[in-house]
Parts: sequence; structure tokens; C-alpha cells
Amino acid sequence: MRSLEHCAPHSVYGFGSETEEENIAILKSASASNAPPGTSVQIHDVLMARIQNGEVDPQERLVDTAVATEFGVSRMPARDALMRLAHEGYLEQTTKGFVLPRIDHQEILEIFDLRRLLEPRAAALAAQNLSEDAFSNLEAALINARRAMKAGEREKLFRACEIFRNGWINAVPNISLRKAVQRYMTQVQAVRMMTFADPANHPVIVDGNTGLLQAFRRRDAVAAADRILRFVFDGESAYLAAHAAAEVNQSNNPGQRLLPGKTPR
Repeated sequence: MRSLEHCAPHSVYGFGSETEEENIAILKSASASNAPPGTSVQIHDVLMARIQNGEVDPQERLVDTAVATEFGVSRMPARDALMRLAHEGYLEQTTKGFVLPRIDHQEILEIFDLRRLLEPRAAALAAQNLSEDAFSNLEAALINARRAMKAGEREKLFRACEIFRNGWINAVPNISLRKAVQRYMTQVQAVRMMTFADPANHPVIVDGNTGLLQAFRRRDAVAAADRILRFVFDGESAYLAAHAAAEVNQSNNPGQRLLPGKTPR
């Protein structure tokens, strides 16, 4: 496995304006004097930024011992970070390490069908169940998303939208439905990594979340269901456009693989 030496411009959260090299140096320094509990979170942030930037090759295997060596920490925080990324849908675990999710075009389209069936009902239930604290968290995530979009900070926008989605899904009182929606997180992440590459999609995403938040504020289950259904259709359209562009790019560059997160720029 090649060394994890790509550099993201900054981590998604948990760091200030330091470069990735500075962040790794901080982790190594902390490790020398008993690493703090947040170490695995910081490793998670750096690796997640690399994945979102398309800097992890689909053939690359992320092994906890190699990650621990790179960051100068013990194996446990490295493994915790990798397991969390797998739980969030960024990676999948194999017998030889962690890799990018292997999900093909047809499977993504099939899960869009599933989302159209499940998410309107989930959003309707969330609209009736959201607490004031949960709503405030959604509102804060949306504010952060708008700020990130205006500043052109794609990683922060990605993270804010992820927090927004997870926030309303966690408010779904039907546990079986909530878990069913959460099971296709890998597909959602694959689509995000393709569509976020095009800044033209950013206002569509933020405006869609704004409409959903307004429905939640009114406790309007019908409007919430309608808003999320349109949002899924918009997401599918953006994905199909990104996939078509990637296919054209692949035909012009036969050596390149067609992969989520590797769309042409």
C-alpha cells in the first residue's frame, strides 16, 4: 500500500487554519506525551478530507498500523478513526484493511428508487417529532452550509450538509424506518462526492435543505414529505449529469477509472 501522503487544504472540523502537515505534527507531539481522547477524531478529519477531495485511490487499502505510523500514534486511535469512517459510509471494511465503498452505477440508481419510497415518510415523521434543540441544530448546520457555500469551502459545506441530514434522520421516531434510511449511507456518500465536485449543485443542495427546514418549522408533515421527494429527484438528476460527464472523461482518457468522487473538473 502506498503511503497516505496526500494533503487536504484543511480538515473538515476540529482544526483551525493549520495545514495537514501541521495537524499531523500536532498529533505526533500529543502522542509523545499520552495522546488525548480527541486524537482519533483528528485522524478521522484528515482522512475524511482526503476522501472528499478524491485523494484516496480506489485500489488503496487503509490499514490501521500504517495510519498509526503516519500520524505517530498507537494503533487504537487509528483503528477507531477508520471504523468511524466506515460507519459513516466513507469506507468499507475488508479482511485486508479499509477501502472506498464499492458501489456501482446500477446500485446507486436502485437506491434512489428506495429513497423515494422511504424518505418522504421519514421526513413527515421527523417534522412532527423534532425537538426545539434538534431544530436549532439543523438551523445552525444550514447557516454553516450557507457560509461555506459563499466562501467556496467545499469540505465545510459537505460536512454541514451531512450534519443536517443526520440531524433530521435521527429525529425519525420509527426506529425501523430510521435504520432502513441509514443503511444506504454508502450510496448517499458516493453521490455526494460526485455531485459536490460541481459548484453549480451547491445552491440546489442548500436551497433544498432550506425548504425542508421551513417545513419542519411549521410541523408540516405533507410539505416535508414533498420537499424531500423533490430533493431526491434533484439529487438523482445531479448524479446522472456527473456520471455522464465522468463517462465522457473516461472515454477521452481510457486509463482512468469511472468512480464516485473522481469526477472531471
